[in-house]
Amino acid sequence: MPTTPLGAALRRRRELVTPEAVGLPGGGRRRAPGLRREELAQLAGVSVDYVTRLEQGRSAHPSGQVVEALARALRLDDADRAHLFELAGLAPPGPGVVSGRITPGVQRMLDRLTGTPVAVFDAGWTQLLANPLYTALMGEWHGEDLNAVRRTFLGSGSRVRHTPGSMAALRAQQVADLRATADRYPDDPRLRRLVAALRAGSPEFDELWRRVPAAPHRSARKTIDHPLVGALTLDCDVLHVTGEDLRIMLYTAEPGTPDAERLALIGVVGTQSLVG
Repeated sequence: MPTTPLGAALRRRRELVTPEAVGLPGGGRRRAPGLRREELAQLAGVSVDYVTRLEQGRSAHPSGQVVEALARALRLDDADRAHLFELAGLAPPGPGVVSGRITPGVQRMLDRLTGTPVAVFDAGWTQLLANPLYTALMGEWHGEDLNAVRRTFLGSGSRVRHTPGSMAALRAQQVADLRATADRYPDDPRLRRLVAALRAGSPEFDELWRRVPAAPHRSARKTIDHPLVGALTLDCDVLHVTGEDLRIMLYTAEPGTPDAERLALIGVVGTQSLVG
């Protein structure tokens, strides 16, 4: 079937990546080597139909955000990532915009944390990657809901249990951290659109934006109402990767506690339901 250089490159790279290399279960009969289109779509956070249209050349102009997500899902190095942007007719994001790149070192660290719920967010709090245990614990997000700040102020919230006081603190922390990011990236168009949408859609966000000073997001202890195992209370820590300006969020339980047992149970029943 006729395609484009971008479509041919995506298919070729997809067929070179094994499921095990990206944290997916292997085995089973496969008509072709490498990842299935469904698996690439899942990793990149786009639809299977869109991956199909890109590979077949029926869609040849993906956004920079989509190209970044595909490069990340395919574990491309810097040179191959830049080439993928070139094939899409785009320039790789420069130093003046929020980065969506996950370095190989960070990726290797995440690959080793299979027993810990962990997700990576960019400087604007858009989720770039989540391991299966994090998704099983917190739920799966798509589209605009991948941004944690938008989800707090304009979306459907999360599984984290909040009191009025803890919700107010979370919102103030998120706005303060986003304000600090906006100060570092004043010319990032995607970040400007996010802030404009939040200010227009949430009077509370707009008020906090005008009066809350910039500050980093803090770690916390959170109770999560899980639909399969019930409530569990976990420590939530946020690690900062300064060179790439990323946030790594991890949830852990004290060993030997009922919360640790429930988290282990999520690792079994929760991830099984995702695969199913």
